[in-house]
This record gives sequence, C-alpha cells and structure tokens, in this order.
Amino acid sequence: MRHDFRAADRQRINNKNKREHTTMARLFGIEIPNEKRVEASLCYIYGIGPSTAKKVLEQAGISPDLRTGTLSDAQLTKIVQAITSNNILIEGDLRREKQLALKRLTSINCLRGIRHRKGLPVRGQRTRTNARTRKGRKKTVGAKK
Repeated sequence: MRHDFRAADRQRINNKNKREHTTMARLFGIEIPNEKRVEASLCYIYGIGPSTAKKVLEQAGISPDLRTGTLSDAQLTKIVQAITSNNILIEGDLRREKQLALKRLTSINCLRGIRHRKGLPVRGQRTRTNARTRKGRKKTVGAKK
C-alpha cells in the first residue's frame, strides 16, 4: 500500500488532529462542541433552544457566526452572565421545576394528573385507536368465545 500525501493533505490531517485534542468549552458544567457555531452549540444546554440562544448572544454582544472553539474566556463569561441575568432555568433546575409541576398535578388529583399517573395521553387525544406511545404494546381484551 502506497501513501502519496500532498502537503495540503498532510496539513489538513495535522490540523484535524490538533482540533481533536483541544478541550471543549464548558458552560455550567456542560461540554459544548468546539467546531459548531456558537448559536448551535448553546442548544446543547438543556433549556436553551435556538431562539433563546440568539437572544443570549445578542445580549452578550457576540456574533452567532463565530465557532465555539474561537471564543475567549471573557466571551464565555459574558454568555454565562447573560444566561444568569435573564433568569433562564437550565439543566437540573429546569428538570426539577418540571418534575415538581408534575408531582403537583398528580397530588391534587386533577384530570391531567390522573392521566399522567395512568400513563394515558394528557391533552385530549383519542385513545380508542392510536395513543400507542403512551399506552405501550397492545393488550388484547375480550377475545374469548
């Protein structure tokens, strides 16, 4: 097997290897991919979607077209400050909040809480047919003669 690499190919491979060894940016304990745009990589944080990411970057004064790997520490702290100043719930806090809301619904025995408890669709969907995602596999009932 013969390897005839041109100089450009060799350089591209070396750059790729260097990129793999750089540490990923960390915000709130979550690793964010370096090679993606900041706008897209912020969506890796649970609780931040595309529109929230745009809002946060606009407030921090950072271009959404920059790659995450090129951000400085000062820019990363600006992003963190923008998220905390807007009182955006993320990661564990948001999960806890959702779990408490579900617990409240089930404890007060409202219809939504009862449907959650029984594992049925909560928002008024039909259950005579379909609803297999919530109900699970079919259980045949009353097929005896």
